[in-house]
Amino acid sequence: MPAIQLTPAQRKEHRSEAHHLDPIVMIGGDGLTPAVKKEADAALKAHGLIKVRVFSDDRAARELMLKTLADELDAAPIQHIGKLLVLWRPIPEKERTVDEDRMPGPRDVKVIKYAKRFGQRPEIKTLRVLGNQRLTPGGTIKRAKAKRPLSAKKRNQAD
Repeated sequence: MPAIQLTPAQRKEHRSEAHHLDPIVMIGGDGLTPAVKKEADAALKAHGLIKVRVFSDDRAARELMLKTLADELDAAPIQHIGKLLVLWRPIPEKERTVDEDRMPGPRDVKVIKYAKRFGQRPEIKTLRVLGNQRLTPGGTIKRAKAKRPLSAKKRNQAD
C-alpha cells in the first residue's frame, strides 16, 4: 500500500498538531518488529496522529523506518526530527449498531411558570425527564403509569 500524499500546507498543519504530543510507540534495539508495526497500527486507528521514538543513532536507519512504517501502515510521513518520527492517517469511522429494542433516554425540558401578578418575570426551570417519567401540565415530574392487566372480574364485566 502506498503512503498517503499530503500537500505542504497539510503537512505543516499536522506538524503543528503533533508538537504537543508525547511519543506513543517506542522502537528499541530490535528495530522494526511485527509487534512494533502492530502497535503503531493500533495507535493510528485510535489517534490518527502519532509520534514514534527510535532508540537508534543511525539517521539513515531512522529514515528507512519512517518510510517503511508509512508504506506498510498506509500512513503519511509528517516529520522526522532527531529520534522522533511523526505519522498521520485519517481515523476510520466507527460503525454504530442500531438497537430497535432500546428505550428513549433522558431528555431535558424547560418548564415556564408565569407569575400570577402582572409585571413579574416568569420562573424558568430545566428539568430532566427520564424514560419512565412524564411531565404533568402543572410542571411536575411523575412516574409514568404502568399498564396493568385487567382483573378477571373487570374483564367479565366488559363482555
